Amino acid sequence: MTSQWALAEEYAARIEGLGPISVHRYFGGASLRADGVQFGFVMKGVLYLKADEAGRGAFERHGCAPFSYAGASGQVTVTAYYEAPGEILDDPEGLSGWAADALRAARSVPQRKRAAS
Repeated sequence: MTSQWALAEEYAARIEGLGPISVHRYFGGASLRADGVQFGFVMKGVLYLKADEAGRGAFERHGCAPFSYAGASGQVTVTAYYEAPGEILDDPEGLSGWAADALRAARSVPQRKRAAS
C-alpha cells in the first residue's frame, strides 16, 4: 500500500488548478479526491481516472483500458474508471487537464451514486 500511497501523493502534488487534492485509502490502493469527490485512484501502480459517457471515447482513442479485477465469478470490468494515458503522467499540464475532466465527470454523478463509487 505504501507505494500506491506515495504514487497517489505524487500525482496529487502535480495536479494544478483543482485546489487541494487529498489522498485516501481505497481498497488495495489510494484514491484522489478534490472537495471530498473521488475522481481517480492508484491501484497496482496504475492511475485510473473517472470517465463519463462523454469522456470515455477520449480514453479509448488513447488505447486506455477500463479498470478491471478478478471477482469471485470471473473478471469484472468497471467502465467508470479508465487508465490515464501514459503520455500525460509526466506532463503536469496534461495530467491537470485530464484530472479536471475526471473531476467534472465525478461531480456529474448523483450524490447517492457517488457514495457507492
